[in-house]
Amino acid sequence: MEQEEYTKEQIDWSYIEFVDNQDVLDLIEKKPGGIIALLDEACMFPKSTHETFANKLYQTFKVHKRFIKPKLSRTDFTVAHYAGEVTYQSDQFLDKNKDYVVPEHQDLLGVSKCSFVAGLFPPLPEESSKSSKFSSIGSRFKLQLQQLMETLNSTEPHYIRCVKPNNLLKPAIFENMNIMQQLRCGGVLEAIRISCAGYPTRRPFFDFVNRFGLLASEAMEANYDEKAVCKKILDKMGLKGYQIGKTKVFLRAGQMAELDGRRAQVLSNAAKSIQRRVRTHQARRHYLALRKKTIYVQSRWRGRLACKLYDGLRREAAAKKIQKNVRRYEARKAYKELHVAALSLQTALRAIAARKEFRFRKQTKASIIIQAQWRKHKAALYYKRLKRGTVVTQCRWRGRAARRELRKLKMAAKETGALQEAKDKLEKRVEELTWRLQLEKGLRTNVEESKAQEIAKLQNLLQEMQSKLDETNALLVKERDNAKKVVEEAPPVVKETQVVVEDTHKIEALTAEIESLKTSFASEKQKADDFERKYNEAQVCSEERGKKIEDLEKKVRQLQESLTRLEEKNSNIESENQVLRQQAVSMAAAPAKHLSGRSRSIIQRGAESGHIPVEAKTHSTNQELHQSPSMSQRESSEVDDKPQRSLNEKQQENQELLIRCIAQHLGFGGNRPIASCIIYKCLLHWRSFEVERTSVFDRIIQTIGHAIEVYKVKISLDSALSFLPFFLNLLLSTYWLSNASTLLLLLQRTLKASGAAGMAPQRHRRSSSATLFGRMTQSFRGTPTGVNLSLINGSSSRGVETLRQVEAKYPALLFKQQLTAYVEKIYGMIRDNLKKEISPLLGLCIQAPRTSRASLVKGSSRSVANTEAQRTLIAHWQGIVKSLGNFLNTLKANHVPPFLVRKVFTQIFSFINVQLFNSLLLRRECCSFSNGEYVKAGLAELEHWCYKATDEYAGSAWDELKHIRQAIGFLVIHQKPKKTLDEISHDLCPVLSIQQLYRISTMYWDDKYGTHSVSPDVISNMRVLMTEDSNNAVSNSFLLDDDSSIPFSVDDISKSMEQIDIADIDPPPLIRENSGFSFLLPRPD
Repeated sequence: MEQEEYTKEQIDWSYIEFVDNQDVLDLIEKKPGGIIALLDEACMFPKSTHETFANKLYQTFKVHKRFIKPKLSRTDFTVAHYAGEVTYQSDQFLDKNKDYVVPEHQDLLGVSKCSFVAGLFPPLPEESSKSSKFSSIGSRFKLQLQQLMETLNSTEPHYIRCVKPNNLLKPAIFENMNIMQQLRCGGVLEAIRISCAGYPTRRPFFDFVNRFGLLASEAMEANYDEKAVCKKILDKMGLKGYQIGKTKVFLRAGQMAELDGRRAQVLSNAAKSIQRRVRTHQARRHYLALRKKTIYVQSRWRGRLACKLYDGLRREAAAKKIQKNVRRYEARKAYKELHVAALSLQTALRAIAARKEFRFRKQTKASIIIQAQWRKHKAALYYKRLKRGTVVTQCRWRGRAARRELRKLKMAAKETGALQEAKDKLEKRVEELTWRLQLEKGLRTNVEESKAQEIAKLQNLLQEMQSKLDETNALLVKERDNAKKVVEEAPPVVKETQVVVEDTHKIEALTAEIESLKTSFASEKQKADDFERKYNEAQVCSEERGKKIEDLEKKVRQLQESLTRLEEKNSNIESENQVLRQQAVSMAAAPAKHLSGRSRSIIQRGAESGHIPVEAKTHSTNQELHQSPSMSQRESSEVDDKPQRSLNEKQQENQELLIRCIAQHLGFGGNRPIASCIIYKCLLHWRSFEVERTSVFDRIIQTIGHAIEVYKVKISLDSALSFLPFFLNLLLSTYWLSNASTLLLLLQRTLKASGAAGMAPQRHRRSSSATLFGRMTQSFRGTPTGVNLSLINGSSSRGVETLRQVEAKYPALLFKQQLTAYVEKIYGMIRDNLKKEISPLLGLCIQAPRTSRASLVKGSSRSVANTEAQRTLIAHWQGIVKSLGNFLNTLKANHVPPFLVRKVFTQIFSFINVQLFNSLLLRRECCSFSNGEYVKAGLAELEHWCYKATDEYAGSAWDELKHIRQAIGFLVIHQKPKKTLDEISHDLCPVLSIQQLYRISTMYWDDKYGTHSVSPDVISNMRVLMTEDSNNAVSNSFLLDDDSSIPFSVDDISKSMEQIDIADIDPPPLIRENSGFSFLLPRPD
């Protein structure tokens, strides 16, 4: 192309020789008789083989200079490329060139609703489908290459040649011979030679003049054409060897750089001249401004000196005037002080006399008020005691009945067979309570109706009596009037006596009737009040019973849920045990010649130790008996077993390499443990879960067990020699806990016991083989490359939920059980060792130091020294917080699942609660007010640590300290004698039992303010309640027990942990370069 351009521009040049590769291209892809055309022709004949194809190539290209026939092969051929000779083996050329994709199948899969399946089979263009019925790989490749060349010819491509610096794949190492060979074979050196022999730099006249015209400004000012200007510029710069064509300037290598250097130098000189002028102007302007400011400052300073002289004269005159006024003020002040003292003395004497009189009157009045209040207090106290005794009696009786019922329920709950009976009783109790509630509602409505009727009757009767009373008064008035008239007419003595007698009888009868009506009204009113009180009591009782019914319904629901969970777990365990029994029976019935690698390893270990099992001996004798055939049969069997032996040896080597790899500390990749992910991917790829017999599970378990034993030895050395720090041992244990829990999660979500789907209820899962995608995954399983990890590793949005379920055999299920045991074992070791570390500090944290307690008693809390005392006071608590923080940081660094971290801290805080609370109950010196403040400050440190740790890692750990928190809150509360038993047991300390409250109340002493504990009435009530509960062995124990059980199961871990993506895990260097572990390398999307 360059030489064509030289000819087009008509410059003086000589032809450059170069190597042409067109004959090799014609040999491979020429249409009538190329290698690809002959290959397609051979594929069309059904009886063609690779030997006939090779013979046809030999006959066709026997005189071709680029085609060479090897001497020692009948099917190989060699092509002399530009880079060198390449030998091709035509054994599978025909099979690989054929493409048997049925168009109907391709159309069917292309219209699938799954985007992934439809993308695998894109529709072919109509021209290619109509042009030929036969389609081959070679023809397609040739067509694609032709399209690529058309695309390259239509554009202006720029190439970047990449070379391989070394064969070790390491940085900063360059192998010169290797790099030169790559450049020579790639044609780079030939292209450079051709470029250097010609004119590599070329520019149009306009661009050249526009860029380098400033090098010859005189030529630019004259009216020359562009070609002449370019020649003058090049002559002025003294360049030689250039060529000027019709439209472009052709330069040799390096001349363009020289021109750019000259141009940069001219631009630099011009810039320096401009800078010199600008700096001169700026310096002069700065000088003039500085001169003007100097003159102004001098004038201001002279004026300032004159002002200071004037201020001095003025201050002297003012000082004289101030002295005169001050002397006058002091004399007047002395006189006023004497006058005020005289008046104060007179006022004080008069006030003393008045206060004495007032105090006498006040004391007299106060004594009268005290007497009245004391008499009122005695009456009120008698009433309160009577009321309290009644309430306490009722509460005790109800509590006794409730405890009896609780005792019965506890006894019934201990037996598994009594659950159904308790459920039936609760249902009957609920029905009885609902019937009673309905009955009480009916009674209440009847009472309300009767009450309304009685009130209506009483109101009617009252109206009748009122009307009768009015009539009687009217008759009485008439009788009086008549009596007055009769007195006026008749003799006064006799008549007056008769009238008076009649009036008094009537009045007495009316008053008696009125009194009887009043008494009946009062009795009816009292009945109405009684009915109303009974109605209120019945309503309160019905509300209490409704609450009890709701509590009973909640308990019934909880019992039903726990019963269903137990049934599910029992069914799962039974199905798994049945599968394990079947696998064990099948393994026991297997013949001796099919011994697994696991049994062989056991026999080998037994032989090395001198103890061979009986079964192994019998198997060995059977093998010796079966080895009696002739030598010819033995040789033939050995020939047949060689491929199988090589495959087994290769698998053993891979397993050995995997064990050596996971024995090292591999670290983490993206918050995921590398060791567990590699183990899972290897086992899934090798299909170890579906094998009846294998030894890889035992070796993995032995590696984990060896690491744990090393951890135990380190801990024993640490406890014995005290020179190994705690956190170094913790790193190893948390590392294996993270790996074991992650591997257990992957196994839980992948393995499925064979036959368990039909036996375990409520586990109906849709089989993946029922759909088209499931059949495709089964076909992927049949490929030699193993499992498609893009599906397993959750490349879609669903993540780990897309894991393929595997029918697990007996070794896989046994491996899962052993791994579960190791997770629980490592968890228990970590928890127990943290308990051992903080136990000495807990013994120091329960009681405050004497010096600090003495400073608190003296009341020096406001001093600076007490601040230091407070800091040293909580030093032990800060030690516990520091240990917890280091422990949490170690767990985070090893990416232990947050679910296990929460469980550990919950049990650790429960241990702290038990130790502190039991020490508080057993030591009287700890039950003091100042010690309560000390422990309260320490608990505040723990609460602050829980807040910083967040709920993700701390969880409900703070709630485990409820016993010690309520006990300390009771110690530091003021006015304890005023608190009742109900307030203490329900409001202040609802968690603590009566025995615990009684012990704390009797052991309490205030070393700071000298206050007393609770009142004697509360103590006596506690004793009564303790005697009533003396028959209950559980309630008699006031100490707490530490729970050392494992608080989780495999299902809990599976539900709590998040999805894990293991697709992009980078394998360690030990197995990365091994071809047997190529499936572990991350694959591009």
